[in-house]
Amino acid sequence: MLGWELPPYNSGGLGVACFNMCKALASRGADINFIVPYTADHSHIDFMKVTSAVPADSTQVMSAGMAYESFKFTDKDGKTEYVSLADYHKVYEKAIDNIATAEEYDVIHAHDWLTIRAGIRAKQITGLPLIVQIHATEYDRSGGKSGNSLVSEIEYLGMMLADKIIAVSELTKDVIIEQYNIPADKIDVIHNSFDVDIYDSVVGENSFKYLKVMRESGYKVVMNVGRITVQKGLYNLVQAMKLVIDARPKTILLFVGSGEQELELLELAAELGIGTNVIFAGFQRGKIWRDMFEVSDIFVMPSISEPFGLTALEAAAYGVATLVSRQSGVAEVLRSALKIDYWDINEIANQITTVLNNQALQDQLILDGYSEVSRMSWDHTAQKLLSLYDRHAIGART
Repeated sequence: MLGWELPPYNSGGLGVACFNMCKALASRGADINFIVPYTADHSHIDFMKVTSAVPADSTQVMSAGMAYESFKFTDKDGKTEYVSLADYHKVYEKAIDNIATAEEYDVIHAHDWLTIRAGIRAKQITGLPLIVQIHATEYDRSGGKSGNSLVSEIEYLGMMLADKIIAVSELTKDVIIEQYNIPADKIDVIHNSFDVDIYDSVVGENSFKYLKVMRESGYKVVMNVGRITVQKGLYNLVQAMKLVIDARPKTILLFVGSGEQELELLELAAELGIGTNVIFAGFQRGKIWRDMFEVSDIFVMPSISEPFGLTALEAAAYGVATLVSRQSGVAEVLRSALKIDYWDINEIANQITTVLNNQALQDQLILDGYSEVSRMSWDHTAQKLLSLYDRHAIGART
């Protein structure tokens, strides 16, 4: 399995999905060698082998930023060098030459465009079937536009050469068909999932003391968590919050995450006169990440094109009412969530205001959301994946 990240060395939901997916696969007997493009201590992962696809003379290789940024190499002499993502793809592919032939495998499973070229290389070397799983396309990441043509070309090549494509939602399958001209019968939809029992409860004193105090004085908190980027539709959310705050001044918008659009949104909030009602908490993990749910009344995900959206399931599991765009994959599985179109600023504001002004509605959304996610399981996803492997793998499991 070729992946780009695993917790705690992840910048988003891709690593979380891969981790939970593989854990469920391993519990059903899958023997996985998960290949990452960096060096790190993954000793906490005992259900699969984790291999670093890095040059032999490098003592440390770490990502220097988000998906399109460079990698930092440190050699045995302590010398540091930054390598562009385009150049690092070549390094990753070269390392795959040795890894792919060092052991016997049944199938190659590659995640997203970042690993596609390495997946194609492994297929060329071994003759094994290649399964490409699409968690997000360049069309999604660019907010429904063309985006980076080089990335789109890699995605197209990988999907054409793959033996089977997995889309994480029907929405993603439609994008693959319409934007990449891939035959529908080549694509299987296997939704991401959730296990409530693997998520830690919110305990101890809350990290967001200011918001706790504000809530005690009658404020409500609207939360968004994830990358602050054009794909997420956050410009529309800030505009909608102007309408919410006009109707209900004691409302705060909490952004938890980081990204290139942060300054733009900060300036927009100031221009709209709601700067004192908008808080940017940055990228968070662990207890602080869990604490944000406890101080929030509604989670809003107004994404322009969201292949899935695991954070909506996390919000529901932590007892937060959820509002998601119809242009998201999670809307297909979280029936209890309120739905809006990402472009409908007035309706986004109306839905948020209605929930904040109606405690009974908020409580019912919380109960229904938790009931739904508590019935989900990554084991169901693992069953579907193993069935797919068995149909395609050489030397499949007995």
